[in-house]
This record gives sequence, C-alpha cells and structure tokens, in this order.
Amino acid sequence: MRLKRLPTSAAAVLALALAPASAAGAAPADGPAPGAPGAAATWTPANKVGFGTAYGARASKVWFTLSGAGGLSEVYYPDLNTPSARRLEFVVVEPDGRAVKVADAADHATTVDDTRGLTYRQTDTDRAGHWRLTTTYVTDPARATVAASVDFTSTDRKARQLYVLHDPALSNDGSDDTGATSGRALVASDAKTASALVAAPDFVATSSGYLGSSDGWTDLVADGRLDATYDRASTPGNVVQTGKTALTGLPGRRHLDLALGFGPDTGSALRAGTESLRAGFARVAAAYARGWQRYARSLRDAPGSLRTREERQVYRVSTMVLAASEDKTHPGAFIASPSMPWVWGQQTVSDSYHLVWSRDLYEIATGLIAAGDRAGTNRALDYLFTVQQKPDGSFPQNTTVDGRPVWGSLQLDEVAYPIVLADQLGRTDPATWTHVKAAADFLVGFAGDGHAAPWTPQERWENQSGYSPATIASEIAGLVCAARIAHANGDAAAEQRYLQTADSWQRQVEAWTVTSTGPYSPKPYYLRLTKDGNPNAGTTYSIGDSGPSAVDQRAVVDPSFLELVRLGVKPAADATVRNSLAVVDRQISFDTPRGRFWHRFSFDGYGETLTGEPWNYNFPPDSRATRGRGWPIFNGERGEYAIAAGDLAGARTQLATMARTASTGAMLPEQVWDDNPPSGAPGFTPGTGTMSATPLIWTHAQYVRLAQDLDAGRVTEQPRAVACRYVQRC
Repeated sequence: MRLKRLPTSAAAVLALALAPASAAGAAPADGPAPGAPGAAATWTPANKVGFGTAYGARASKVWFTLSGAGGLSEVYYPDLNTPSARRLEFVVVEPDGRAVKVADAADHATTVDDTRGLTYRQTDTDRAGHWRLTTTYVTDPARATVAASVDFTSTDRKARQLYVLHDPALSNDGSDDTGATSGRALVASDAKTASALVAAPDFVATSSGYLGSSDGWTDLVADGRLDATYDRASTPGNVVQTGKTALTGLPGRRHLDLALGFGPDTGSALRAGTESLRAGFARVAAAYARGWQRYARSLRDAPGSLRTREERQVYRVSTMVLAASEDKTHPGAFIASPSMPWVWGQQTVSDSYHLVWSRDLYEIATGLIAAGDRAGTNRALDYLFTVQQKPDGSFPQNTTVDGRPVWGSLQLDEVAYPIVLADQLGRTDPATWTHVKAAADFLVGFAGDGHAAPWTPQERWENQSGYSPATIASEIAGLVCAARIAHANGDAAAEQRYLQTADSWQRQVEAWTVTSTGPYSPKPYYLRLTKDGNPNAGTTYSIGDSGPSAVDQRAVVDPSFLELVRLGVKPAADATVRNSLAVVDRQISFDTPRGRFWHRFSFDGYGETLTGEPWNYNFPPDSRATRGRGWPIFNGERGEYAIAAGDLAGARTQLATMARTASTGAMLPEQVWDDNPPSGAPGFTPGTGTMSATPLIWTHAQYVRLAQDLDAGRVTEQPRAVACRYVQRC
C-alpha cells in the first residue's frame, strides 16, 4: 500500500485533523464563504452502476452508490432511508490551466470484484488519452466510513492537478448544511449528522462554499486555480467542499487514500475517517471482503443454469445486493432501491424508492430463500409483522425502515404476501398465527368504494383501483396459506372460512377480469384490471402518467395475470392464460439486440419523455409526454411461467436476457430502453438500463429466483398448498 507515514496513534491523527489550518502548513484561509444558501439541492440520477456496504457490520451503518459518470453518488448514513452525501467527484486541472470534471471529460468503466464482495473499481480515462484515474471503493466494517484508494496517472508525463469535490447532503437534505476546514480535514454538519473528508497524503488546500456562488468548482473553472480557500460556510445552505490533493499524475505523486467518515457530530465523523485512514485501505478492504466471503459461503452454490461468466457474476452480485439492501439498525427492513428516479430526485428531501414496500419485501424475501438465506427471510417477515396495522391487520403501502407509514394507500396484495411468506417459511407457531389471522380476516372482510374484496384500492402498479388478476392471485394464495396455518393452530372455523372464500374467488377470477369482447382477440384474454368487475363492458378510466384519460378497460393488458400460474391458482396450460400470452406479446412486447422485453401495460407513461427528459407527474392527461419502457422483472416472470409449462429452454432464454441488462457493475435496472428510444444523444441503446431505479432490488431477487428455479426444474416459491388445491394432484 502506497500510503504516507501516519502518526502512530489514532489520537495523534485526530489531533492533526483538528489543528488550525495554519499549523498544518496550508495557505492562510479566506474566512467565511459568501453566497449562502447557494443553488437548490437535488439528488443525482438514479441509474447507479454500483452499490455497496460492509456485510452485517453494525458499526458501519453506511452505504455507497456509484454514478455511471464516475465518482460516488449518494452515500446513506445512518440508515437506508437517509442519503447524507449527494456526490464525491474529481476535477483535473490541465497544464494549460483548464479545469475539467472527470464526469465530463473521461470515458468511464465500473467493474466489481465479486470475489471480494461488493468491491468496485472505477476507471476514468481522459478522452484525449492524456490521463487515467482509477478509484476503488469499499466501506470500513469497523466504522461509518466510505474508503477509497485513488491512482492518478498523467500518461503524457505532464503535471496535472487533481481536486476532490464533496457535496454533503446530510440527513436527507442538502439545503441546510454548514461546512468548514478543520486542520487537514473538510467537515460538514447539520442538526443531526456530520461528515468528515480526510486524505493521505493530506490535502494541500481546502475550501467550503455554496453551490453556484462560492464553491470550488465555480472557482476552478474560472482560471484553473483555487483562488479562494474559505475556511467555513457557516450559514446553512447547499454546501460544496473542495480539497486540492497532492497528486499531479507524475511519479511519486500518483496515489492517495480518501476516507469519508460519518457520525452524529463532527468529532465522531473525524474519528471515523481518520481511524480508517490509519488502518490503511488494504486492511480495510480485506476486512470488507472477508465479511462478504463469509456470507457467500453460507449460501447455496451458484446454479448450473448460469452458463456464462457474466451470468454467474450477475448472480453472485445479486445475492449480495439483496443482503446489502437491509437496514442495519432495523433488521428485516429491505428497501426497494438506493436511488431517487426522475422527479423524486429533484426534491430537496426525498422519500421515494429508499422505503420498504410489503410487496417488494416479499419479492426480495423469496429471492433470499432461493439464494439460501432463510435467516434474512425470517427477519423480513418479522419486520412485516412489526409494521402490521392495528387493529385491522392490514399493511401500509410503504414505510420508513423504522416502521413509520409514508404513503397512505392500501394494496391488498401487500396484505396477502406476508401470509404467503409465512407459509413458505413453514412458520405455524401461535405468534405467527396471530398476525396471519389478522391479515386473512382483513382480506375476507374488506370493502371499499362500493366494492368488496378481492377488489383492491390499488393494484401492484399503485395507480389504479379495481379487480386485478395479479392481486386476486395473491389474495387467493394468501387465504389458502392462512387456512393451512389455521389448521396447524386448531382453528377449524377460520380454516373453513378462508378456503371457502379462496375457492369462490378462484372460480370467479375470469368473470371479473377476462374479456371476450375486447379489441385484441376473438378469444378470451385477461385484462390489466377491470374497474367494475365487468370485463365485457367498455368502462373507461384514466391511465395516468400522461396517458389517455378515457381508455376502454378492454384495451389495457399487462403480463400480471401470470401471477395466477406462479402462485398455483391456474394451470400453465389454461387456454385463457395461453391466449392472453399471445395478446400481450403482440401488444406490449418489443425486441432488441439484447432480447425481448415487455412494457408494464398498454399506454404506460411511467418513464422518460420522448427526448429522454425525466418523468414527472405533472404532464397533462392525453399528452403521452412520457413513456414507460421495458421491465426486466417480466422476463423473470415469463421464465417462471415457462418452467411451469415445462419449457426449460424458454426459461433459460429469459434468464440470459435479464443478465444482458446488467451494467458493467452488475446492477440490474427497473426499466430498459425500448425499440423506440430517445434520439439525438448517446446512451439510449435498446435493452440497456434507463435512468429509472438501478439497482431495483426486486429485479435482482427475480434473477436469483429464476436461476434457482431453472436448476430445480420447478417454480420453487409456488405455495404447495395452493397448487395442490387448484392445479395438480398431491
């Protein structure tokens, strides 16, 4: 490890960091920065190429994400609801004095060394071929620190100056921070949280200013020099901090280590960062790798269905991404994604995908079961039981990791899935039964808006009420599983009530959701949903997300009916299922060089505009201003259907297609560009990830599940009690 000699004690390191700037040999500081509060704070694009944390390290409650444009994007601390840094990136000042952001001037490549856990290396190569920047990222298992090893090489042997820009956004808000130079460190704080950025060798100069007015980039881009070295930004605002490193890219000035420490105050953040530096990057990275290697050894072997090196890597990374998405303070709280897509990212304080959804948590938990992590799955179910609503037994639409409900809608599949999960885990104990009974009773007795269950106030795409085949499938499965657990607890009356209801709904699901008068086929086919339970009526509804405002429900299809097969409610050979597959393929599938994908549903608008601009919820109805693209989770669901239908080759094709959507850092996206991507700019290759949530943890879970199902030759998460009742002899 090429690290300058440090003092022999952590106390000495901290003393140096806290020393006045003049004592550290720096140039005199320029006093407080002007221009508060600076430009508005937002979050970075959601298409991450890396996501990491130290596995199971309760002393290291910090997670990092990586940007496709190089550098760190959001860093989460002290939990997975709370992004506390917006960006850490690099600036190169060329010999002619021109300052360029590495994000703008270089080609970027991110790779993951999955043999060492979620260890990422970013290589940024100047497009003119004059320099190369290589940065490796881990977190310190012993501390709340993101550690980075940085190599900067000037390939044409001309001296260049490397700077670091840090944009703190503490406590999920980048508009109320203060910052300062403390000795040789850059510290920032708000009312709850603090950060400290330290380097070895030390920063040559530092400055804290406000975005767009007195920040270091504004200074550097003017003349290539850090003319102002403000020692503090003392008025709360959007603070950006700048560190001039000792690196020039020439021999002897090519390597440094960085540590970004966090804590409840600046003293604890400084201790975290400086102690990580003293431990040395090599030691920290080795400890980080050991934690993930121990976890990997506890899992099932990678299945033989993975035929290429890339597929195997995506599988191994997926198992770790599932584990990394669990909060360390609140066990079992697995978030949907460490990202804020589109308009969610434009908010100063963002509550979006880094929340816990009951449905996503069920999908993640079944992925954990497939991978071999039953302990993680049990924690997930225990968490769900802690957020179950009293006294009615329902579950919130989503929650913070500490269990507080956030969005206020009700989705009945999110009530049913915890019951299915309890059955998959074989949990029939009295405590579990209490929770299961409350949820099952809620399903049986629910009524709203003039309808009774299985009608739901929202289906799984969260913007429509009605009779949804996917939701009804989960409700039927949940009630059959609840009946099995009731039987184990000697409650014959509940068992009979749940089975009678489930049987009735199973007999009526086609009457509620299958049309024989629709425009897409003379044969019956499933609809996305019906608003009124009458699928042959031309009832209209507004799609939302800039889609049509009055579309005939018979013209809206989606692949979600496949949940009926996956959960054992309908057989794979069912004639209506098969015809519905043909309709969906004609209406909402598209082919790319990376494989075939499916849109969520007809007229979906949840995605970028036609020019690639972000989705927003304020585009007018009927404008079709935004377009939803393809979702790789449907490849996984189609693969599971193929297994149920005995088509293992078809399932294998879907697995390979999913793997091809991965970024170079093996992150799987929420959406991929379709066959009509935005034009006029690079980066919109069909079949590759959009600017949607990446990684989407559900996608990673689906990939793991499909791979293991292929090896087993069956849909392993299918509840046996449901399948035995409706589709097979047992």
